[in-house]
Amino acid sequence: MAKRIVNKAERNAERYDAKEIGYQLYEDSLKGKRFDRLMPMIVSDQNIILAYRNICKNNGSKTPGTDGKTIVEIQKLPIEMVIKTIRNKLNYYQPKKVRRVEIPKYNGKTRPLGIPSIWDRLIQQCVLQILEPICEAKFHERNNGFRPYRSTQNAIAQCYKMAQIQNLHFVVDVDITGFFDNIDHSKLIRQLWGLGVQDRKLIIIIKQMLKADILFNDIVITPETGTPQGGILSPLLANVVLNELDWWVANQWELFKIKEGSTGYEFTKVDNEGNILTIDRTQKWNKLRAKTRLKEMYITRYADDFKIFCRDYATAVKVMKATKLWLAENLHLQTSDEKSGITNLRKNYTTFLGIKFKVVPKGNKWIIRSHMADKSKVKVISKLGSVWKDIKNPSKQSELDKNISLYNAMVMGMHNYYCMATLVSSDFAEIAFKVTGKSNGMNHNKRCFPIEKQGEITSKYILDKYGKSKQCRWINGRMIVPVGYVSYEYPKYKRREVNKYVRKYSDAENCISFEVMKYMMENAHLYPTLEMADNALSRYIAQKGKCAVTHNALTIVDMVCEHIKPCKGERNDTYRNLIILSKEVSDLVGEENSNKVSKLLKNLPLTKEMQDKINKLREHRKLEMIQFEDYIGTKK
Repeated sequence: MAKRIVNKAERNAERYDAKEIGYQLYEDSLKGKRFDRLMPMIVSDQNIILAYRNICKNNGSKTPGTDGKTIVEIQKLPIEMVIKTIRNKLNYYQPKKVRRVEIPKYNGKTRPLGIPSIWDRLIQQCVLQILEPICEAKFHERNNGFRPYRSTQNAIAQCYKMAQIQNLHFVVDVDITGFFDNIDHSKLIRQLWGLGVQDRKLIIIIKQMLKADILFNDIVITPETGTPQGGILSPLLANVVLNELDWWVANQWELFKIKEGSTGYEFTKVDNEGNILTIDRTQKWNKLRAKTRLKEMYITRYADDFKIFCRDYATAVKVMKATKLWLAENLHLQTSDEKSGITNLRKNYTTFLGIKFKVVPKGNKWIIRSHMADKSKVKVISKLGSVWKDIKNPSKQSELDKNISLYNAMVMGMHNYYCMATLVSSDFAEIAFKVTGKSNGMNHNKRCFPIEKQGEITSKYILDKYGKSKQCRWINGRMIVPVGYVSYEYPKYKRREVNKYVRKYSDAENCISFEVMKYMMENAHLYPTLEMADNALSRYIAQKGKCAVTHNALTIVDMVCEHIKPCKGERNDTYRNLIILSKEVSDLVGEENSNKVSKLLKNLPLTKEMQDKINKLREHRKLEMIQFEDYIGTKK
């Protein structure tokens, strides 16, 4: 595998074959293979270029580290120089000091954030792209934090299922004290080795990253434990540490082996080849309950925040004690007695990821009732109220348009997140009253634009989602998204077999990213017109987050909004005239130089259908059709 990847001819011809590398690493990891030659993959051209592009438009890429440099300085360099610099740094890797800043928290305390230098961030991204598929194959199904194709919705859906369907009504909360600051470096390295990461040079580099000096208030600190929050590799390493906890809990009940098989209950799993298998495990749980003294428990985790669901209080007490002891003895992590506890969902709410939920009786069963968490509600009111004040008192019209775009983006983002609470409608009705309840007073302020009850909705996305609401209002011709217009949507329960690194499923799912949507909404002012900004977002959603030609998932880094028919004279930014493409496809559509076309095609394998789409777009631009057979073979 390694020899094929580092072959120079292939490396130059397959600049963007990172997806294939990820597939193979994942499959090999599933089979239990050891990886002792990962560095050639990490320093390959395609991996470094991909890391560079992923970093370029990352929101934090313009934040300087201790050396004062940002991505802006690196963008001035030729890509060949970037590749050479990273390789040279990795020969004898010595990371620069990490700049620590204190980020204020809602409760008045602060959270330390470590900011590595921009070159160190690039190197961490290179390592992440190779380590992630290896670790993904070994992670537990209900580990939901900072993983591809996983979200807070998946974690909440798992909680709802265990509480409402499995009737597990006693929840154990164990709070780890200062998790990111207290990760045992030696233990982490052993865990990586156990997952199959056995390239000694890479292990040394990761050790150097963990031991990087921290600069805080002109004081240099050499860390003995922990991984800095803010580092690109930190979330993956944190998941590696707690992966052992996930499997320990699973082995106490779910994965405990019994000698006798039985029939009647089936479930599916994915084998090492990526095939879906149907497994018969009827009555297993009944046998475990009847013939063993095992304690029934199931874990759901998001980063270092986790819940263990049990069937009765006595079991929950034992599970909490055992979990605290296990964390201390095996991971050398301490827990907080004040923040840990047991919740009976029939009587009290438990809070997880900004949602509080319990179960209430309905007929002869118990069903979920959930709200926004109290702290979440206060934070939302504070954030929206602050922007609403700026809308009420704009200094000039350009500021008004910018604040309305920001406000709308915030409201839609909050709706998209909190709609997994069953009573979200009543929560946001309360928020709407507190934020905009006195909005009519704006009409009496001479500096304010009046609020209108009628107007035009230019965005198809907003029209589809909010067009039926009677709460819609307009200020200076711009629609204000109604805060109180939201309804419950059952959180998505991820299918077990779907994984980014399984060929069959990596491109089959909806690839819409809320981060991309949020970026587009908050940066609407970067488009030539607001109409184009609104319709670009609608087109991105309609294309399910994929390139219209290749159907590959798009990121903020590599997506381009193009006009299907170029504007000549009068602009045409209508929805029908826009299309979202990857940057490579966009470059190919507009390229006239045959040598550059040839170079682009080497990196962009296309089917006949994709080729026809590209030529159709070129035809609208009155450019010569590309004779693809003259350049490369056609994929079927």
